[in-house]
Amino acid sequence: MKIIKRNGSEVAFDIDKISIAITKANEVVDESERMTPTQIKRIAESVTLQCEKMNRAPSVEEIQDLVEKQIMAHGAFEVAKRYITYRYTRSLVRKSNTTDDKILSLIECNNEEVKQENSNKNPTVNSVQRDYMAGEVSKDITSRILLPQDIVEAHNNGIIHFHDTDYYAQHMHKS
Repeated sequence: MKIIKRNGSEVAFDIDKISIAITKANEVVDESERMTPTQIKRIAESVTLQCEKMNRAPSVEEIQDLVEKQIMAHGAFEVAKRYITYRYTRSLVRKSNTTDDKILSLIECNNEEVKQENSNKNPTVNSVQRDYMAGEVSKDITSRILLPQDIVEAHNNGIIHFHDTDYYAQHMHKS
C-alpha cells in the first residue's frame, strides 16, 4: 500500500510510523493517562485496515485524522490532545518556513526549475541568484498571506495559473 506525502509524492505505507507517533504523544502524558503498548498496536492496525479499505493511496493528513479518532475512541483524551497539538505545531512550522529549501537550492545551484526557467539568466551569477531569492520570498508571501486560499489551491492544482507570483508582493505584477 502507498500513501501520499504532503509534497505529493507516493511512498510505501509504514505502520511503524503510526506506532512511533502515538508512542511519542503517549510518553509525554502522566503515567495514569497513558495507553498500553497493546492499545497502541491495535490503533496502528486499525488505521492500517481503514487505509486498505479506501482502495487508494491515503494522504498523510487522512491517516493522521484516523489516528486521532482511534486514540479518542480508546478514551485516551490526553494522548489525543498531545498528538493533535504536535500536528498543529508541525503545521505552523511548515507554513512559516516554506522558502528555506528553495533558497538553499538556488545558492547551491541545484534547482533544476530555475536553471530551465530563463535561458537568458545564468543562475550561478550572484545578482541573478539574489533576484531569484527575492522571487522565492515573494512567492511564499503571496501564497501564504496575500492571495485567497482558494486561488492558491486552484493554482497549485493546475486549474488556473497565477502569473508573476514572484513579483506580486512588490506590487510589480502585470494587470
